Amino acid sequence: MQLDTRAQTLLKALVERYIADGQPVGSRALSKISGLDLSPATIRNIMADLEELGYVASPHTSAGRVPTPRGYRIFVDTLLTVQTMDEQSMGARLQSPQPQKMITNAAQMLSSLSQFAGVVLSPRRELVFQQIEFLRLGEKRILLVIVAPNGDVQNRLLLTDVDYSPSQLVQSANYINQNYGGLAFDEVHTRLQSELRQLRDDMGRLMQVAVEAGSEAMADNSDNMVISGERNLLSVSDLSSNMSSLRQMFDMFEQKTGLMQLLDVSSKASGVQIYIGGESSLVPMDEMSVVTAPYTANGKIVGTLGVIGPTRMAYERVIPIVDITAKLLSNALSHN
Repeated sequence: MQLDTRAQTLLKALVERYIADGQPVGSRALSKISGLDLSPATIRNIMADLEELGYVASPHTSAGRVPTPRGYRIFVDTLLTVQTMDEQSMGARLQSPQPQKMITNAAQMLSSLSQFAGVVLSPRRELVFQQIEFLRLGEKRILLVIVAPNGDVQNRLLLTDVDYSPSQLVQSANYINQNYGGLAFDEVHTRLQSELRQLRDDMGRLMQVAVEAGSEAMADNSDNMVISGERNLLSVSDLSSNMSSLRQMFDMFEQKTGLMQLLDVSSKASGVQIYIGGESSLVPMDEMSVVTAPYTANGKIVGTLGVIGPTRMAYERVIPIVDITAKLLSNALSHN
């Protein structure tokens, strides 16, 4: 339902006051801060309408009202005026000759400017490898070393049914490097199945196991997330008021799976996205919101960044922090 101007003004005033002090807002306070020349009775009637529509709620302990997830949603989508930020100083804080350091700097800047937690999902690794190497660690234990074209190194431990000799390991690695170096592991897997179908010996099996392990290693994004400032959230009473909330919050940071899913979803949208607890199933806590934006390199979306904080956050400040950081990181990565 479309709200009229008076209802929008009162809802905006209520959300802003609640964000500022965390206390339910009464009709008397609204009459003073809204700037509207309305009688207390008229304000009460409008607030009752807003409550019936699901935009505000009344806690049992107070006659005042607080915004609901739906109220926050209409606030951030239609009523918000974002603050201006000093882009030049923000850009200087990102600078580094190393792309991964830029990403770490971005997470730290998001955290320090918002005073909440900053998170950056790094670009996914390419599944292409330059070369591999086998190192014998002991009987039936082999370390698979994978070198990507950019020099990134991944290791995987292989437990085999056969005790391979050092010469067999060298021969197998040479065969893969000479015939498949520079290809994606998935492509190598398909070609190996066809080309080695007639080769049922131990070395053929080793190559298949190595390629499967290599594909898993290169696709693993568990260490592709940089988080900064989680401890800032301990000082936010809305998030740390009880042990259950604390446990949920730190489970989210430790497991990362749900957070990665949220960031992955937001990378498919354009511009700033706001996920409000209680409204989005992607946010694990009702009292938490996540503000995200995708970032690019040379025009292609390669990752997502954002701020994790309480639902009662100063969106007018956090939204431009996230938006500008995404644009600055995109520009820096494209020119690196």
